[in-house]
Amino acid sequence: MSNAWENFFAATAMLASAGPIKQRLAEAYRQHLAPLEEDDLPKEIREEFSSVASSMQCVRPMRGESAVQATVRKMSEMEAGRLATRIVNMLGVIARQQNVQRTPKLRAVGDE
Repeated sequence: MSNAWENFFAATAMLASAGPIKQRLAEAYRQHLAPLEEDDLPKEIREEFSSVASSMQCVRPMRGESAVQATVRKMSEMEAGRLATRIVNMLGVIARQQNVQRTPKLRAVGDE
């Protein structure tokens, strides 16, 4: 899952950078999220990730472009923003889950 966290973090950082949202979304997805397999992800976000992945490649590409490029080209700025928000929310789920796994169990001093 560490790989998933790193990929989602990198994608989110790219989404937060300068430039048009559609361009940032396409690059964040292509570079960091498309390579992920559903089995790499926590069960809690697999369905959401699958939905985002489908939403990112649902338009048939023209010559010389990928399905992701074609899909993002057809999106409105608002649609791109909503998909970006979904990606950030999935990072939140992964981060919370990793935090829970890393939290040490407390025990009372002198407790035997």
